[in-house]
Amino acid sequence: MKKQLFLSLLLSSFLFLNAQTIDAELEAKVIEWRHEIHQNPELSNREFNTAKKIAKHLESLGISVQTGVAHTGVVGLLKGKRSGKVLALRADMDALPVIEENDLPYKSKVRATFNGQETGVMHACGHDTHVAILMGVAEYLAKNNDFAGSVKFIFQPAEEGSPEGENGGASMMVEEGVLENPKVDAIYGLHINSATPVGKIRYKAEGIMAAAQRFTIKVQGKQAHGSAPWMSVDPILISAQIINGLQSIISRNSELTKEGAVISVGSIHSGIRFNIIPDTAEMIGTVRTLDKGMQNVITKRMKELVPQIAAAYGGSATIDIKETAALTYNDPTLTAFAVPSLKNALGEENVELMSAITGAEDFSAFQEKVPGFFFFLGGLADGLTPATAPSHHTPEFLVNDVSLIHGVKAMVGLTLDYLK
Repeated sequence: MKKQLFLSLLLSSFLFLNAQTIDAELEAKVIEWRHEIHQNPELSNREFNTAKKIAKHLESLGISVQTGVAHTGVVGLLKGKRSGKVLALRADMDALPVIEENDLPYKSKVRATFNGQETGVMHACGHDTHVAILMGVAEYLAKNNDFAGSVKFIFQPAEEGSPEGENGGASMMVEEGVLENPKVDAIYGLHINSATPVGKIRYKAEGIMAAAQRFTIKVQGKQAHGSAPWMSVDPILISAQIINGLQSIISRNSELTKEGAVISVGSIHSGIRFNIIPDTAEMIGTVRTLDKGMQNVITKRMKELVPQIAAAYGGSATIDIKETAALTYNDPTLTAFAVPSLKNALGEENVELMSAITGAEDFSAFQEKVPGFFFFLGGLADGLTPATAPSHHTPEFLVNDVSLIHGVKAMVGLTLDYLK
């Protein structure tokens, strides 16, 4: 009988913590913050004004703030009323070099230079929503801090990758000690998804997002007049053959029944005039893998094929491959603990198991050091379906403001349950 009473009280406490509601004033603030950040996006390692906005907000709540972490990162520490565990919550801040094509009152019109080219700047992956959500969570917890332990708010720059020649992102924050002083016991993070219905949360234990590698291929040929290609060693032709060869690695060397894998060339530059065959070409791209053994095979084959293909056409080529993000791995024990919290926050029917995806996240750098749990938040815009929702990293990317409130509730529930 005593055991039943104890379990009943424990369940009541669990439900009470998750029954906390986000008031209308805070909801309005979160949405307004999101609109302001969306309208004023900043590229990786250049999130100066975003960082100032975050720091000012955290300081107004009485939260201890550290700025300039990994260039522009902001870290806030909120202590509860009693000693206990330390939980970190992370949001990424950077935008992308994309010209927005949405017709929104808070549409981005910002312009910047990226890789030597003039471009628009847009929150085309939803990092503006992540920042606004975590700012809202910070305000709620600062005003309802009757918990044991501490919460470390990590606002991270450069999730999309640092500019060429610079360090940054989650790995740099880890190197600079963001998980220490006080030592973090676990970390939670989320990512909004434009094709997932609002109110839904999707998760997976263990590997949920792929490891990512960035590659650079430099091709050396021989320049000639466009009217006399036989006098050239055409680096553009060689590049085309290399691209075809890379795809054969996926279709012929990768055990796709085990896990998915992707090789994509995202940029190719060569030549300057219509009637000149140039002497060089350069390609950059990404590799995504969900299995370490497959990653090793793909890397080996890329290093073999690229110079051999170039040599077959009379040229030469080099390839450099660097890891930009490890496998995003959800700790099974922490996942099992987090899922009931999410179900209580948003309803059992709204928390769904998903398959792994080939997108990548440098949140994995935190997970390599402490147990972590990363999940997806539904953000499907009104009037759209999962099939018609614009993809992330596109000019039409769009998410629903209502989803931010679900994000705040989810993170608050996860935090209070973990520190309970």
